[in-house]
Amino acid sequence: MAANEVKGDPSKSPPSPSSISEPLYGGFTRFELELEFVALLASPPYLSHLATSKLLQQPQFVAYLKYLLYWTEPAYVKYLSYPGPTLKALELLQQEDFRRDVLRPDVVAALAEGFLKGNLSS
Repeated sequence: MAANEVKGDPSKSPPSPSSISEPLYGGFTRFELELEFVALLASPPYLSHLATSKLLQQPQFVAYLKYLLYWTEPAYVKYLSYPGPTLKALELLQQEDFRRDVLRPDVVAALAEGFLKGNLSS
């Protein structure tokens, strides 16, 4: 079983970027939707939004963030527009302390500054 595959649920394995037979959701493949979502993680205000919406406290959402770690694999990272900030945010979101701390405006500001300067790139 792949490291990011959820046991017993093959639909939770990473999508293929070129899967022709994959069902569409609102006209988009799962790969496209997950790429769009993971790309948003490079936005510190969006991370703050997730925290204030209390999504980062929900176990199902935390499990989804863990599943998204497949984006760190070279076969997927090449599709990211801003891989450094995106992957750093994904890494930080695996930590409970960060999921709590991202509610603080100073943490969001520090992330934004770090992402702009490239200090937090992977």
